[in-house]
Amino acid sequence: MEKNSSTSAPASALAVVERFSKKDVQVGVIGLGYVGLPLALLFARKGFQTTGFDTDPLKVEKIDAGETYIKHIPAAAIAAQREQNRFHATCDFEVLRQMDAIIICVPTPLDHHREPDLSYVENTAETIQPRLRAGQLVVLESTTYPGTTDELVLSILERSGLHSPIRPYTVDNQKVACAPASGIDFYLAFSPEREDPGNRDFQTHQIPKVIGGINGPSAQATQALYGQVFDRTVVLSSSRAAEMTKILENTYRSVNIALVNELKLLCLRMGIDVWEVIEAAKTKPFGYTAFYPGPGLGGHCIPIDPFYLTWKAREYDFPTRFIELAGEINSAMPEHVVLSLADALGRRKQSLMDARVLVLGIAYKKDIDDLRESPSLRIMKLLQARGARVDYHDPYFPQLHPMRHYDFSEMTSIELTAEALASYDAAIVATDHSNFDYQFIACHSRLLIDTRNATRNVREHRDKIVRC
Repeated sequence: MEKNSSTSAPASALAVVERFSKKDVQVGVIGLGYVGLPLALLFARKGFQTTGFDTDPLKVEKIDAGETYIKHIPAAAIAAQREQNRFHATCDFEVLRQMDAIIICVPTPLDHHREPDLSYVENTAETIQPRLRAGQLVVLESTTYPGTTDELVLSILERSGLHSPIRPYTVDNQKVACAPASGIDFYLAFSPEREDPGNRDFQTHQIPKVIGGINGPSAQATQALYGQVFDRTVVLSSSRAAEMTKILENTYRSVNIALVNELKLLCLRMGIDVWEVIEAAKTKPFGYTAFYPGPGLGGHCIPIDPFYLTWKAREYDFPTRFIELAGEINSAMPEHVVLSLADALGRRKQSLMDARVLVLGIAYKKDIDDLRESPSLRIMKLLQARGARVDYHDPYFPQLHPMRHYDFSEMTSIELTAEALASYDAAIVATDHSNFDYQFIACHSRLLIDTRNATRNVREHRDKIVRC
């Protein structure tokens, strides 16, 4: 197959570093969601000509109008880079040919069988392949199982006729041993996204950037590029090590959250306040990190990433019992919330069938406009399956639209008034948004199921509150 043309690959490792250490590198970011948009804006703020690619024309229109569609990213941040002519968006993937670096930030969800769905990554690689030219750098940021970059993505890109052979390299004091770039037509690496939407303590550039290349020059090129926009880069010895790092981070959280969720269920039976226990344990200055129970896991990483590892582990005939058990416990928490509500209604001589239930908060965590894998959606579906009539209130979601696994038929957020609260048989605090007035909610609700310990400071009407 004839190689895609344009510039030739750099002749030496030093030339690779020199080339990607300059601001005249054009950066393309594919996928302008919660990960891709802040990353693209970061490169633009640091002086790079940055192009965002997305298949959604509405996102492109908003960006080029200097508007936002993600609440925690202000429109002013987008408008500022548009005015400087450093950032624009497009649906035209032919423009990929002009990019020096292409960064992939697309979803990696699970399918209906809880198996990895890499269709977005695969389709993106297929889109890049006919437009790939010599000397380009491609970085995958989407969370996935170890081996995706050097197995799936590489095999697709090399169908272009260009090659980037997998070669071992060493890292000493964050310096990659200089390996020859001969025979390497393009560069390929994995660098896991570490975005935490709504986190005000850490901005994107402050979070250390883990990097793993499929060969030394790929690692060097990625470090040279990312080192200009991130405060710190952490280079590993392979793309697989970088992929496993991201999986470990989120599996660690999944397992520990499962532990406190199971402990919560035990404490409920024993009549012990698990929240009091956690706060007491936090006073130990070493050997303990606090995790908190809830109605289930949400977000784009923690509920999904461990299952990518368990799926890959089967290839090596290795059972990941600990991880799978954690997943089972966390996945069962929405059912626990519904059963707790049914039990509380039963004590009041009421049935869940035909009960009017208001779900408070449907974002996957507080103070963000992100629904991905939200346990609130699962709770709503379970309630409807039990015959309850369900509404919701969430200031971040005035209206719901059909989603990947859920369709709530264009439901709209109800106005949270005293009269509205009193008209429901029960309300469930599923997401503890900071702008909820929990004293007001407790006062006017008939029954309040608190899954987040949000009512801990409410002093009146505690007889109507059930913490679960």
